[in-house]
Amino acid sequence: MRETLILLPGWGLHGAVLHPLAEALGRDVEVQVVQLPALTSASVTGWLDELDARLPHDGWLAGWSLGGMLAAALAARRGERCRGLITLASNACFVASDSWPHAMPLDTYAAFLQGCEANAAATLKRFAMLCAQGSTEVRDLSRQLQAGLGAPDSASLLAGLHVLASLDTRAALSAFAGPQLHLLAEHDALVPASVAESLLALLPTGAVDVLEASCHAFVLEQADTLATLVLDFIREANHGWA
Repeated sequence: MRETLILLPGWGLHGAVLHPLAEALGRDVEVQVVQLPALTSASVTGWLDELDARLPHDGWLAGWSLGGMLAAALAARRGERCRGLITLASNACFVASDSWPHAMPLDTYAAFLQGCEANAAATLKRFAMLCAQGSTEVRDLSRQLQAGLGAPDSASLLAGLHVLASLDTRAALSAFAGPQLHLLAEHDALVPASVAESLLALLPTGAVDVLEASCHAFVLEQADTLATLVLDFIREANHGWA
């Protein structure tokens, strides 16, 4: 029987952005791209409850950016009912603090939040450009991302930003005993690759790797490379359990 892998997108972007990666992964696993909750509540527990009720159990949980953080929290909640965890360009804490400095500066996040309150559509376009920053094909990638932007629903977008800032998956990453793979992008403008060592220190088992010459949107830019890394990791994990 083929493994099932649930793939969650990031903030503000439709799951269609992940379809090239899902297609590449689909050679060997059953992939389900699932939309994030369309909630106006900023309760992390509420978001996790909604996902837990909707997503099938006993598969792999994976996600990009915010989707990866939610996948990590859900994996810890499910424990043995989750086969493994894979995050793509996801941090343990999105906003920097004294105890977790390798993240987005608080003032940058605050300006982003304020921009979303004032003009959600313009902020989404800016976000797409930040996702593409660091790519060798910034303009083309930015255009592809903008085509995958969700509808500018200010209330749910703001709720998602608050969830992004309040999520802290450090305890979840340390608690989840299943196999974990965390992939970062070398030139990510939103999640610094310098967090790799700190992430690795949290894991009871698993791996952290940085893809060279890549940006936050490497799920689109390097879909085939990511798929190969993910599939190799799943095969290795299954072999270890055999």
